Amino acid sequence: MKRFWNIVRPTPTKFVYTLWVLFLGGFLSLFIYVDAVIENEDNYFGAMPSLEVLENPTTELATEMYSEDSVLLGKKFRSNRTPITFDELAPNMLNALLATEDIRYYEHSGIDMTGSFAILWYLMQGDKRGSSTISQQLAKNLFKTRSAKYEGKMDNSILEKIVVKTKEWIMAARIERSYTKEEIIAMYLNTVDFGSNSFGIQVASKTFFGVDQQDLKVEEAAVLSGLLKAPTLYSPIINPKNALRRRNTILNQMVKYNYVTSKDCDSLKKTPIALTYHVENHNSGHATYFRKVAFNYLKKWCDENGYDLYGDGLKIYTTLNYKMQLHAEAAVQQHMDSLQNLFFEHWDGQKPWSIEGDWGNFKEMEGFLEREIKKTWKYQLLKRQYDNNQDSIEVALNVKKPMRVFSYQGGLDTVFSSYDSLAYYYHFLHTGFLSMQPQSGEIKAWVGGIDHKYFKYDHVKQGKRQPGSTFKPIVYATILGETGTVYSPCYKVVDAPVTFITGNEENPTWTPQNAGGKYSGDTLTLRQAMARSVNSITAYMMKLMGDQTPYKVFDYARRLGIESYLEPVPAMCLGTFDVSLYEMVGAYGTFANKGYYTKPFFIKRIEDRFGNIIADFRPQQRKELSEELAYVMLHMLMGATQEKGGTGRGLYRYGLLKEDNEIGAKTGTTQNYSDGWFMGVTRDLISGCWVGAEHRSIHFRTMEYGQGARMAMPIWALYMQKIYADSTLGYKMVPFDKPDINFSINIDCESETDSASTKRRDKIEENIFTRDDTEEEFD
Repeated sequence: MKRFWNIVRPTPTKFVYTLWVLFLGGFLSLFIYVDAVIENEDNYFGAMPSLEVLENPTTELATEMYSEDSVLLGKKFRSNRTPITFDELAPNMLNALLATEDIRYYEHSGIDMTGSFAILWYLMQGDKRGSSTISQQLAKNLFKTRSAKYEGKMDNSILEKIVVKTKEWIMAARIERSYTKEEIIAMYLNTVDFGSNSFGIQVASKTFFGVDQQDLKVEEAAVLSGLLKAPTLYSPIINPKNALRRRNTILNQMVKYNYVTSKDCDSLKKTPIALTYHVENHNSGHATYFRKVAFNYLKKWCDENGYDLYGDGLKIYTTLNYKMQLHAEAAVQQHMDSLQNLFFEHWDGQKPWSIEGDWGNFKEMEGFLEREIKKTWKYQLLKRQYDNNQDSIEVALNVKKPMRVFSYQGGLDTVFSSYDSLAYYYHFLHTGFLSMQPQSGEIKAWVGGIDHKYFKYDHVKQGKRQPGSTFKPIVYATILGETGTVYSPCYKVVDAPVTFITGNEENPTWTPQNAGGKYSGDTLTLRQAMARSVNSITAYMMKLMGDQTPYKVFDYARRLGIESYLEPVPAMCLGTFDVSLYEMVGAYGTFANKGYYTKPFFIKRIEDRFGNIIADFRPQQRKELSEELAYVMLHMLMGATQEKGGTGRGLYRYGLLKEDNEIGAKTGTTQNYSDGWFMGVTRDLISGCWVGAEHRSIHFRTMEYGQGARMAMPIWALYMQKIYADSTLGYKMVPFDKPDINFSINIDCESETDSASTKRRDKIEENIFTRDDTEEEFD
């Protein structure tokens, strides 16, 4: 009996062994049972991702937009994530990850039994460390195993944690059977949240250290690895002391597993965390206005074609050239900073929202700010908040508070009321700049304003303003296109007033004014007149051609891509309606592209997350002008840089007017100098620029400062300087390609004689100008 008792007596060793056997047996039984009855009709344990889902995980990936030279311009995302492959993974990051999260990663099959059972001991010691393997964490991150989608009845019981953990063990084992160890590591690091709106190691590296993840240093990898445990608690931004302590703990772990030497570890632990912190957003980076317009277009395309712009990981390849974009932004910054200082000096001590009174004095417009503030979101918010009580609203609008406002030297901290802020911002001039290849229609540079963070409105495609004299080439193209054998660039007209009968009772006549209100009385060719931007001669030709001319100009404008609202009236000759810079650049491109209108476009192709091309875009072209007429218009435009008094002659200051470089140009200045335009044409680039204030009542007071040649032309000139100086772009100073044809339209003004066409012109003029003008009306 004694012998029997000695055999069965529960010694400590046997007792522990028996407990382990029972625990292990129970664990295996639970594992097998849950795996067997998952998704049964009683729904005790809830669902799990199917084999199909497991093999085709649908992680949300950011859509990325690239320049034509493969530079990442920006992203659209709900979760900012850019994937990498295992082969691209930085060794430092891999080592830090394994040392901290799963040192036996390559030894287990999804479940680390040693770590799982050891966790009981740690819990008894009060150490709440985790025991999940990388595969288990991936199951949780990638397939959302703890979401309501996979809940069962047991998830709301006291066994909830055991059930969830068991399901993650099962998922980890399935993942290990479906993917290689390297693929699992890559998927994990691509899906994990590092905080600061950065998902995945690549985005986290850029966000916290401003480098590609392949370039992470050991201590940087340790910081990022520390974020995996708790992105907020160990954030180097929010909790720098915690982050430093966690980083040093990870460095110690890397020493323990021979990834770092003790000597290097001691040295690294003494260094502070050196961040280059930048959270990616849609206001940062380059081509911000372009990206906004392009992404709006792509959102519509995705909706129509069944894609998710924010999660499908599309790759958008644009026509934009990154270097040219940088040159354009630099040119805009350089000129607008200088012009803004001039504008401040010009209105020093006065409000720019002023109107001209007697004797040339300017007086502030009464109630201007009070009217304008009612258009703001702030006013609408206060209106709802105070139930339209105007007294309360006014008090709130006058409360001063700290804020950061725009300046060309960087954000400026100040204390402003809402009225102060509005007044401050209404002092600023704005701009839009667009550069396009005329042959392909590809947009190469797009600057929609002076700073997207503070001014969201795009002045290239979204904004529309009066083009002024930059519309005249379309008028002359109509005249020469319709009567090219009768009239030519050499036709001479006297600079004198021309009066139209409008048929309007309130304003029965209209006499276009030249700049400064003066008429020289000089006889000028049409080329000279357009070069000097003489309004009276354009008006003369509009009247000379008859009352159908506005309708013909309207038709030509539509053919050349002007889609904005137009009214076929004589005032068209001076560009008195609103158009976009995008439309004007497209129209001018027709002249340089041998008469083919090419709609400006900016998306080349779209690829899915796997690199498959799902959309390929081609330029939309149509023949609208003869090759002869297109070149004649280039000849007319070159007058601005070649003729005496041409409005583009100031380009010589920038070294652009050289014998081997032909440039077509047109300036535009609207009434009261509210808008300054410049259109520049070379053989390979059409670029246009608009400058003006947000409100048309705000402008320079004199032609000296307010003309297009002063406000807008310098941006084009600075841009082209940079383009020609950048040999990597391949743009050179060259003449236009002249067609090898017999011209029916004379451009050699030295040979203009009393030909048959001259006699026909005389007859036309005799018939028109001997009529009684009081009977002539325009709709």
